Order: sequence, then structure tokens, then C-alpha cells
Amino acid sequence: MAEAVTPVIDPLEAQLIQSDALRVGLVVPVSGVLGLVGPCAINCAILAADEVNLAGGMLGRPIELVLIDGGRPARRVSAEVGMLADSGAIDAVVGTHGSDVRIAVVRALAGRAPFVYAPPYEGGGHTPGVYFLGETPDRQLRPGIDWLIERRRARRWFLLGNDYIWPRLVHEAARRHLAARNVTVVGERFVPYGMRDLPRILERLATSRADAVLLSLIGSDLVTFNRAFTAAGLSCPRLCGALEEHGLLGIGGDATGELYGAMGYFASMVTDDSLSLGERYIRRFGSSAPLLNGHGQGCYEAVLMLAALGSRAGTLAVPAVDAIADGTSIVTARGRLTLQGRGVRRHAHIGRADGLDFDIVH
Repeated sequence: MAEAVTPVIDPLEAQLIQSDALRVGLVVPVSGVLGLVGPCAINCAILAADEVNLAGGMLGRPIELVLIDGGRPARRVSAEVGMLADSGAIDAVVGTHGSDVRIAVVRALAGRAPFVYAPPYEGGGHTPGVYFLGETPDRQLRPGIDWLIERRRARRWFLLGNDYIWPRLVHEAARRHLAARNVTVVGERFVPYGMRDLPRILERLATSRADAVLLSLIGSDLVTFNRAFTAAGLSCPRLCGALEEHGLLGIGGDATGELYGAMGYFASMVTDDSLSLGERYIRRFGSSAPLLNGHGQGCYEAVLMLAALGSRAGTLAVPAVDAIADGTSIVTARGRLTLQGRGVRRHAHIGRADGLDFDIVH
């Protein structure tokens, strides 16, 4: 059987050119602070769509992906998604991007099309037609916090994140858990994209005498901070909620043994499912392709989950999909994922940076 090759088109092409394909809006950042995750996310969505198309497509129709840049301001992304949904140019949406973008996209869709959201998120937000594959703060960061408290005696924590909804609610959950563990928060800071006040942030962190730092910075800001942290000679464990392989490469790797990521997937996971994904990814895109990472792998899962939902419901009409969502499952590099309450209830893995790779410690 011939290999499937999934088309990826832009929004203008989707509006101007008619097609019998089922068109899925792929909202991933190809610009902005999260732009570094875009290339792998696009590849992973293509790989999943190839596999769905090779198996007969979705609802008997081949999939086409419509690439929407999720790295722009939320209002611009949501306006484009809303326009595409209004015109019938897209039938569903998948993606990985910031929660501020997700909230705006959900409002623009207003339940007209299913939306599978891949990355870790802050919890809540169970609007009809929205399905979550990522971990909430309790399942993503609590295991790492507990591990550092118990293994590294981290009793004084500094919290640092970008200034939008995900970091703010992550910190709120972290403060509650740290208080329950009788652990002290010695400082907290939210910063706009761009890390423009970095020297002052590092000075404040140093004077706080923190035993550990919880970082809910994202993308290039996370890279910039960690490079500056090491250059300043600071040394304490840093637990990151958005650190993946491309971010670690951007940092230049880490040899301190003090940098940790909390993600549902790391490319270094040694399981049959994970190794199989890595082999298929390299076979499809070559050995020089962007590194597999958690955000990209999430887009692979999102396309497969959308196909599973459509197959089980026999339609992409949101009321029918909502009715069968719970119990819908797929098998990916993380193993079997099953929706419960329109979300996946899995704990994250804790990866300690070791050079340019992650050693799974929990």
C-alpha cells in the first residue's frame, strides 16, 4: 500500500480552494516566545494524520491540516479560527499553544467544532467540545515538588513565571501544596514575555536564599532565564513546567544535575510505544528533523484522539462527540490514554537534564 502524505495548507488556501477532505485546524506557534516548539509539533501532527489517512481517513474522508500560527496574540489567533469555522473551512481543531490562546479559541468556536488541546494546562475550562490531553498542576508538578522536598530537602521555594493564566494558576496550586508540606515560599514573580528585567530577577532570587525554583516560564523566556542563571553562578534545583528537548538544546544543555522538567513525555523514555514513535518519526522526517519533544508528541496524540472521537461518534457534531467522549482511548508514546471527564488523568514524569538529554528520575 502506498504511503499516505498529508497535505498542510494555510488558512487562505483553505478558504479559497474546495476539497473533499476533512480539514483540521492545527494551532501551533511558529512565531513568538513558543515558536521553537512549532516545527516538531507540525511534524508530529503530520505523522498522526498520515497514519489516520493510511487507515482510511476520518469518517471516510482524508485529513488535511490547516496550519494556524498560535504564537500570535490570542485575539488574532481566535479571530482567524472563528473565521475559518464560520466559513466551513475547518471541521475541527487540534493544537498546542498557551492557555490564553486556548481560552480565546474556545470562545471563538463556541461549541461549533471539536477542539483537542494537547499540552499541560491549569485545569477547569470544561466547555462542550473541548478535550484535554495534558496534565493539570497537581498531576504535572506535585510529583516533582515532592521529589525535591524529600530527596533534596528543598524547604524554601521561589516561584517564577510568565504573566498569563497558566503560570498564575500553577503558582496558586503550588502555594497550596507547599503550605500543606510546611514548606516556605520565599519569593514569587510574574514577568511579561521578553525577560527584560532579568538582572533584577536574578538578584532577587539570589538574596531569597531559595533551596529550589519552580519555573513556569515558557519557550524562549525559559531558555534565556536558565542560561543567565547558570552564567550568574547560581546553583539550586529548578523544576520547569515547560522544559522539553528543544528548550534544553536552546539552553545549551545542562551539566549541573539541578535542572528538571515535568512532562508527560520525554523522547528518552524507554518503552516499546515510545521507541516505536521515535522510529516512525525518523523514518518519516529523517535523522536531522527537529527533536521529538513533549509539545510535539502532544500534537500527535491530539490528531489520533480527534480521529478516535469522530470514529466512535460517527460524526464531528459536538453534542454527539461529547456524549461518547468518556472512555475514548488511544495508544501513543505515553501508553494508553483514556478520556475521563473530557480529560486524560495521567501524572507527569520528572526528567533531570543530563547534557542534552533527560534522565527520567520519577
